[in-house]
Amino acid sequence: MRAWGEPAERIEAAALIVTELVTNAVQHTSTRKIRCRLLRSADGVRICVWNRGRARIPSPASPGDSAGLPVAGIPATDGHEDDDRLDHLTEDGRGLLLVDALAARWGTRAALAGRLVWADL
Repeated sequence: MRAWGEPAERIEAAALIVTELVTNAVQHTSTRKIRCRLLRSADGVRICVWNRGRARIPSPASPGDSAGLPVAGIPATDGHEDDDRLDHLTEDGRGLLLVDALAARWGTRAALAGRLVWADL
């Protein structure tokens, strides 16, 4: 992207988005084949991550879910600060919140050959 003359902010956003989409592909498929492509157009850059699996893409967590609230069923501490409590917080879906915040738009397509998740910058 540097060679294309993209600004540093867009490059950093793309790196975060690629990390999140590839992580989701690894976590939500049983295949060993994942492809990532960046496509340049007059409108910007499209990031595409494809895998052979067709597992459901997790929905982004609601903003309240990522605000540091304990997971249901895990008792809250009695007011004492305890760093171990953070280990019980949910992390599922936060990556897609990040993708949603950084990308102009994003989406997913499933086909017999696999699943594509894309994001435009």
